[in-house]
Amino acid sequence: MNETIKHQLNHRSIREFIEEPFSETTYLELMEVARQTATSSGLQASSIIRISDPELKKKIATICHQEYIGRIPLLLIFIVDQHRNNAIAKAQGIISDGAAGMDSFFQSFTDACLMAQNVVNAAESMDLGTLYIGSIHNEPTELCALLNLPPLTFPVVGVGIGKPNQNPALKPRMPMRLRTFENTYKAPDNILESLSDYDELMQSYYDLRDTNRRLDSFTHQVAKRINAHNPTRQELLNVVRDQGFIFRLK
Repeated sequence: MNETIKHQLNHRSIREFIEEPFSETTYLELMEVARQTATSSGLQASSIIRISDPELKKKIATICHQEYIGRIPLLLIFIVDQHRNNAIAKAQGIISDGAAGMDSFFQSFTDACLMAQNVVNAAESMDLGTLYIGSIHNEPTELCALLNLPPLTFPVVGVGIGKPNQNPALKPRMPMRLRTFENTYKAPDNILESLSDYDELMQSYYDLRDTNRRLDSFTHQVAKRINAHNPTRQELLNVVRDQGFIFRLK
């Protein structure tokens, strides 16, 4: 097994980092990795905002309801960015809503996700800890305002990076036989029975976020999460529309 795969198989979410300035040399290396990431049609329609202002970090931490985000050495927000390409087209006399369509939005969204994962892989290869932050979507309108996001942009995910100051256990994952299929999708006959072994394994994992409390079973976690309605997150598509994107629903 090569070193890249070893690092990937050791991925863990790190929420406590050594509090020291992030190396600018390392940051620039990570940005080169981001720059070389695969991109749909070569259009490079995603961008990154580095959050270096401590007060802005705290405001984002408040949005996320996670105070430790305010202490992350390197905090990056990956964004859909059709604003730039739309401006390029306009500068050449092309007035079109092509950059606002769902095809363009999803191409940019995918680009941003790929770029984030590439940066995470690179950072972990340097023995740095990483954290994906999806809770930036708790208050998407407020976040867009804080980041001064122009039309045809949208925040996709946050990533925190730094030297780890904790050593959590590897979180068990679902067996791939339940997530991979040959040619067509196939659901198990009894979904709960198919996950019984995994449920038992998950209950042996200790979550450092909650004073080393054991996790509930995976199936119970899923049911609780699906039954928990976050009103603001239910409005995400409205925020996407407010940012200038067009759905063209029938």
